[in-house]
Amino acid sequence: MKISKHFFGPILIISILFSCDGKNEKQVAQSSSTNQIPVFEPNWESIKKNYKDPEWFNDSKFGIFIHWGSYSVPAYGSEWYPRQMYMDTANFSAQLKNLGNGPTEIYLHHKKKWGDQKTFGYKDFIPMFKAEKFDPVSWIDLFKKAGAKYVIPVADHHDGFAMYKSNTTRWNAMNMGPKRDVLGELFKEGRKQGLIMGASSHYAFNWSFYNKKDHFDTVDPEYADLYSKKGKDVTEPVSDEFKDLWWDRTVDLIDNYQPDILWFDFYLDIPDFEAYRPKIAAYYYNKGIEWGKEVVINDKNLYHEAFPEGTVIYDLERGKLPGIRKLPWQTDTSIGKNSWGYVTNEEAKTANSLVDDLVDIVSKNGNLLLNVGPKPDGTIPEDQKETLLQIGKWLKTNGEAIYNTDHWKTFGEGPTKVIGGYMSEHNVKEGFTAEDIRFTQKEGKLYAIMLDWPSDGKINIKTLGSDSGYAKNLDIKSVRLLGSSSKLDFNQTKEGLLVSNMGEKTGDFAHVLEIRI
Repeated sequence: MKISKHFFGPILIISILFSCDGKNEKQVAQSSSTNQIPVFEPNWESIKKNYKDPEWFNDSKFGIFIHWGSYSVPAYGSEWYPRQMYMDTANFSAQLKNLGNGPTEIYLHHKKKWGDQKTFGYKDFIPMFKAEKFDPVSWIDLFKKAGAKYVIPVADHHDGFAMYKSNTTRWNAMNMGPKRDVLGELFKEGRKQGLIMGASSHYAFNWSFYNKKDHFDTVDPEYADLYSKKGKDVTEPVSDEFKDLWWDRTVDLIDNYQPDILWFDFYLDIPDFEAYRPKIAAYYYNKGIEWGKEVVINDKNLYHEAFPEGTVIYDLERGKLPGIRKLPWQTDTSIGKNSWGYVTNEEAKTANSLVDDLVDIVSKNGNLLLNVGPKPDGTIPEDQKETLLQIGKWLKTNGEAIYNTDHWKTFGEGPTKVIGGYMSEHNVKEGFTAEDIRFTQKEGKLYAIMLDWPSDGKINIKTLGSDSGYAKNLDIKSVRLLGSSSKLDFNQTKEGLLVSNMGEKTGDFAHVLEIRI
């Protein structure tokens, strides 16, 4: 992993060597490390001054997210099953918005299938989460074949169950359920196979995740370290004790796994955690210096700028941007339309639509983080495997137009409008067409990526016409279709770059024209 000279700012290391003290090189290194003056102080002024987004992240373009936990056992609704199963009189969103009165469908389902929530609570799914077929080698093999460059398993979800060997909670995968260090095994194998490994923390929302009522097991003090110590008042502010616990869990995760990427979910953005945000950013970035690598924080900055621009990489859940963002950014979305975790009634996206999303995002200077939801036994569903392999096949042919590329003067052209914003993918009605074209560039090449195959076998790229402001002084040397040996006829007119004969279709998804300029 390359280190940008602009990333960390100056480092001052003071080490005093005495020839008679008998220190070896290892001891000297350890002594020097302990005397290192931190580059990042826990305030935004210091962090903004010294931080720069690492080039390796922007170059990677495509990663895999993994939502796997005890919520895969009921496999119903979504990974928010642990919250919804306790919503008996109203359904409250994370922001305490009333989404409907009366019991939720999941509350009723749980009561019918598993029993009363006082006697069979969420905690009782954990022993059933055995992961008996979990094989980190096969998972990482699959992600590499899919063309992913980085992997981010969920370390702590809202449910409070840690998917690693935790030093701060008994509710962890090493002690219960799988009785394996799931995160550690994935990190070891991923790094062995050359992937960048990150971890996501959703634990901040654990404070408000579970509904507390006397007829639920969530009020039992024996399980307060899973369900949180928050009382029955849904508006109760986050306690100092819980914030300190969040800090300890996050530092434990950082120190023991040294993640290259630390992905935070939305609840860390609320005012209650304001003092902790610059503190954790400074701690993690200084750790990156100590480890000798550039590290990344992903955050949503949901509803307000919780992490100032230029201090983390912006992440957009289930949404895209309508245009180019000069700073790197990321979309996180899932193969499943309804859930992040495994459910039996999932409606899945197609590989075609996901490749289109990847292309659109990369043309706007972004990355795609695509989620899979494994089964409780540790296997990845076959349909999700097939989707990943189809994406990987496309990237094997067309990846040069994706990896290590930069955005061009404009992201593209075409009739299909992209709706920007958080959760905006749910508003998408139509797919992309052959007239929707996206651009990337690198090393004297411009890539024009058609998001569908033109039915008549020809395409006119209006942006590249000689009268276009974008194509001014653009000298086109050659045009070829990636994956094809056919010679293409092209002509640049005032109205566009016309490719009159595309030859044979080379795949089922987006098609890439390599334009040498």
